Amino acid sequence: MHVLSRADRAADAALVKGLAVDDQAVAAAFVRRFQGAVFGLAVAITRDSSMAEDVSQEVFVRAWRAAGTYDIRRASVLTWLLTITRNAAIDATRMRRATPMEDEMLESLVFDSLSADDAADSALRHLDSEQASARLRTLPPEQARAVVLAVICGCTAAEVGEREQIPLGTAKTRIRTGLRRLRDSLKEDADD
Repeated sequence: MHVLSRADRAADAALVKGLAVDDQAVAAAFVRRFQGAVFGLAVAITRDSSMAEDVSQEVFVRAWRAAGTYDIRRASVLTWLLTITRNAAIDATRMRRATPMEDEMLESLVFDSLSADDAADSALRHLDSEQASARLRTLPPEQARAVVLAVICGCTAAEVGEREQIPLGTAKTRIRTGLRRLRDSLKEDADD
């Protein structure tokens, strides 16, 4: 791991200050200095070089807009920029997903997944697997809902919390615990 010296951190911070005052030469140097790291992380997250190029461009626009608020005491420029990159790449990946499900469709999917009777046939149309539907029914209803919202519908933990009207930490716990139980169930089946 490469540790930046104080001089390197100060030089990077000076680039951000130049970016904040719209110095074109400094802005070009800033992009040249960090483009490899930004693009590399964007590709790692999006798994699409074309999308990573768009993300990288968005990152530098966001950095330019936020340059005046950068504080060297909080993080290095690289850490700050990679945090922006991570967020932009996640945003782009979410935008790439199919259109979000309508609330009625979501409620139907969750209801069907949790029902123990013939309604499973409806869930199978959405989940493409009787085993997946059966495994979801083995979870407590609140965990099953959280897993369906996060995995099937692509909601973030914050969105799950908002939709379920629960704190973010509770949403994360429900998703994590539900996925862990599903994984353990799959391992048990594989061992049998």
